[in-house]
Amino acid sequence: MSLKIDQDHSRFRAIVRGKIRQNLRRYISQGELIGRKGKELVSIPIPQIDIPRFVYGDKQKGGVGQGKGDVGDPVGGQEAEGDDGQGQAGQDAGSHVLEVDVTLDELADILGEELQLPAIENKGKNRIVSAKDRYTGIRRVGPDSLKHFKRTYKEALRRAVASGIYDPKEPIIVPQHDDRRFRSWKEDVEPVANAVIIYMMDVSGSMGDEQKEIVRIESFWIDTWLRRQYQGLESRYIIHDAVAREVDRDTFFRTRESGGTMISSAYKLCGQLIDQHYPSSEWNIYPFHFSDGDNWSMDDTLSCIELLKTDILTRVNMFAYGQVESPYGSGQFVKDLREHFAEDERVVTSEIRDRDAIVGSIKDFLGKGK
Repeated sequence: MSLKIDQDHSRFRAIVRGKIRQNLRRYISQGELIGRKGKELVSIPIPQIDIPRFVYGDKQKGGVGQGKGDVGDPVGGQEAEGDDGQGQAGQDAGSHVLEVDVTLDELADILGEELQLPAIENKGKNRIVSAKDRYTGIRRVGPDSLKHFKRTYKEALRRAVASGIYDPKEPIIVPQHDDRRFRSWKEDVEPVANAVIIYMMDVSGSMGDEQKEIVRIESFWIDTWLRRQYQGLESRYIIHDAVAREVDRDTFFRTRESGGTMISSAYKLCGQLIDQHYPSSEWNIYPFHFSDGDNWSMDDTLSCIELLKTDILTRVNMFAYGQVESPYGSGQFVKDLREHFAEDERVVTSEIRDRDAIVGSIKDFLGKGK
């Protein structure tokens, strides 16, 4: 019976997984999952799955199997008042929406399958280690919290049989001190690959609510994928107009600013965060910068190019720049990056015209497995 339930559950999960894949691009572009995200789970509304169920009526009301009846007689023995079975057929589909909880790891796997994302080839950090206890055997001494009750009972039974005191008619086994057995363990030390995402966003007046929502949706899916690839993942947030500052996640997506734009201020602060907290020998580093492509001057753009070449690119897995289309932005910065880094695979650029372009942008950023 238990095996049958497990098989049914597996089939249901396979159906759910298929439905998520069918609707994944809609979830990505609309951002429906962000508000449904818990600590480790995402609640997903799955359409077109109708789960059969029994509905029990009140007691003593008759029904199938209770008394006589002919084909066509109403269940319960009475016609519904005011219902002669006549009426116009409806035109709309019934509502069959089921909410299921999916782990972020499973969601990342589905994302990887749908977008054909390769596994990340991390930089092989060996200086950060994780110690884990692994139970490997049985021993005669240990704390009571590790007592192995089944092995203790077997030892007591074996002793009773060998000594001739075991009585099948009264099979009472009382373990003695020498019968006790405990689980043994050893500590495994494994290298851990940690990663940090440094999000940077232009919050000048040309970056409106729609542009920030696109960044918010895309960062959710970037986080989801990279958390699947690394045991430890941190996120830091930098906003900038003419001046850059570090903020928390909520401020990052809700801040309204105005004024000029100096992108170099964000890149300088990004380099300082790496210097102070994330040595490249121990961390996989992913800076993501989102902007509408405007910058204060060509001189500042050249400063950005120099900062990337001499300070940032030498220490990161890749540098990702996403240009969100805005009716007020010139869109020039992505052209400058492509001109100066056309042959450098560490610099990945993507143009995000609207929400429908988010899927392609995620593929641009994560599709190289860096």
